[in-house]
Amino acid sequence: MSVRMKLTLSYAGFLMVAGVLLLGAVWVFLLRYVPDPPGHRPLMGPTRYALQVAFFPRAAQVMVFLLVFGLIGGWILAGRMLAPLARITAATRRAASGSLSHRIELEGRSDEFRELADSFDAMLARIEADVAEQQRFAANASHELRTPLAIMQTLLDVARSDPGRRAGELDDRLRAVNGRAIELTEALLLLSRTDQRVFTREAVDLSLLAEEAGETLLPLAEKNGVRVVTTGDVTPTLGSPALLLQLTTNLLHNAIVHNRPADGTVLVRTAVDGGSVVLTVENTGDVLGRQLVATLTERFTRGTARVHTDQAGAGLGLAIVKSIVRAHDGTLRLDPRDGGGLRVTVRLPRDRP
Repeated sequence: MSVRMKLTLSYAGFLMVAGVLLLGAVWVFLLRYVPDPPGHRPLMGPTRYALQVAFFPRAAQVMVFLLVFGLIGGWILAGRMLAPLARITAATRRAASGSLSHRIELEGRSDEFRELADSFDAMLARIEADVAEQQRFAANASHELRTPLAIMQTLLDVARSDPGRRAGELDDRLRAVNGRAIELTEALLLLSRTDQRVFTREAVDLSLLAEEAGETLLPLAEKNGVRVVTTGDVTPTLGSPALLLQLTTNLLHNAIVHNRPADGTVLVRTAVDGGSVVLTVENTGDVLGRQLVATLTERFTRGTARVHTDQAGAGLGLAIVKSIVRAHDGTLRLDPRDGGGLRVTVRLPRDRP
């Protein structure tokens, strides 16, 4: 049976039980106090038998009316009560067929059905956004991976058509292009790993990771004429040491590469703020608009036009940072500095031993 039929039978049955109880109360508290005549002598008033003859047929008619009224009224009432559920079911079927843009938008007062419909609409919006992001990511990843492969194919075709070309030069260029393809593939795998949160959480000190990242990237900073200053307190948190080191390294690498002028500065600070630990990385550089800064964490988005140099990235650095921060239940904030450059603030839950 359908839910509507079950509710209808429940309403009708409840009404019948209420009617039986009411008639029983009338019998117990009224009819039993009517006396029977002793022997066959008639009384001046009505007898119990006469009242029974008049009462029970009418009671049976009332019960039949209550049954019919309960079935019809219960069917109508159940239909009106379940109408929002029918809209939710229709929206679910449309979503199952691939239409994620449809929304229920249930009107009326806030009740259980309204709460369910709003939750379903929010879920559809989230799924639609995730699907769109994944499709855009797949298209961009395919394009980015196709570029180094096409370059390698072109280099090989040129080498085949020019037998006298030096093999050492071809080898160097192929190695560089292949290395870029490997770095891109590793970045994509890291993004997938952090999105799925497949890692073990351990006690980590962000200040030590900041120092380690600074030492690792010190040669790059010296090459670019950038001064790196690392300060801060002990900042204990829970997470993956490898992923959090990748986060810190990406932030510091971006700050060094996108620094202006040549004698710029990168400031790395760690601090404890209540129940959170804060990592701040800021660098001098070009003046950035807030509209541009808001797009820097999108995948395959590059912050500057220097995309054809040996320092060009795949546009995944800050996207990886955002994914790692989200996987560690933290927040990421990017703000343009007044004098030029960028300030990146990472806030993670504090580890309390």
